Amino acid sequence: MLSLVAGAGLLAGCGAPAVTLAPGVAAADPVCARVLQATPDRLGALERRSTSAQATTAWGADPAVTLRCGVAPTGPTTDRCVNVERPDGTSVDWIQLESDDPNYPANAAEGAGAWAFVTYGRVPAVEVVVPAEHVTGQPTAFLVDLAPAAEVVPAQRACVGVGDVP
Repeated sequence: MLSLVAGAGLLAGCGAPAVTLAPGVAAADPVCARVLQATPDRLGALERRSTSAQATTAWGADPAVTLRCGVAPTGPTTDRCVNVERPDGTSVDWIQLESDDPNYPANAAEGAGAWAFVTYGRVPAVEVVVPAEHVTGQPTAFLVDLAPAAEVVPAQRACVGVGDVP
């Protein structure tokens, strides 16, 4: 029975090659293992792929949608904050990184453009890159499906808007 299970694992790895990603600076943080365990096997219609680095995962054909846990958290910023609220009332703040941002991930430059998001107010931070090829509606749609995984990291801060500041 054990050889059957091991063989199935080997066959599963024979599909698309692993997505090459750099690990985040805090990829070894134990909370990142829990974040990865909370990610879905399918992201929309995209199937999970193997990756080359600790605390990372990917979905879909090249260029893949990628998630890295343990990236450097963003400090206060004027970049766009996207608040993803789930039906149960929980929410995750994501900063949409601009291509000129020093934290903009190298793999986001592949293909015909991509959107890059990093959690705000959570340490370690989680980064998601959504290539344009996989966007059929809003590029933020995948963030709804990934919110349960991002919520594994407790929120320490939240985005504020102009109306929140006295």
